[in-house]
Amino acid sequence: MRAVVQRVDGAKVVVAGETVGEITGEGLCVLVGVTHDDTPEKAAQLARKLWSVRVLEDEKSCSDVDAPLLVISQFTLYGDARKGRRPTWNAAAPGPVAEPLVDEVVAQLRKLGAHVETGRFGADMRVSLTNHGPFTVLVEV
Repeated sequence: MRAVVQRVDGAKVVVAGETVGEITGEGLCVLVGVTHDDTPEKAAQLARKLWSVRVLEDEKSCSDVDAPLLVISQFTLYGDARKGRRPTWNAAAPGPVAEPLVDEVVAQLRKLGAHVETGRFGADMRVSLTNHGPFTVLVEV
């Protein structure tokens, strides 16, 4: 499982003109990619990491300051563009595998006490955010 984590001062996801997920103030915008051998245990591990990683202002974590997270599925994180001009998506898990695992990350975050907003799996989403820093880090479990 792979996540691109951005420290933000607000972020939202719009689908067909409707805002489906939005956080305000300091928090994390997290793009989550799933590969074929990912498991619910890896989803729980990723959730714990996201909740506790100290990347917010003054080296705080979301758990320290009760900061919200916007979690968005992103199969393109497993794209491979090393050869040719067109990326391949062979390493990305198919929707029936990936969707429940992204949902599990969200469920585990909520179980830890996090306020989590989400995108809509498989939708044509418009993501907007204010990256604070800018600060972006890749997390893999």
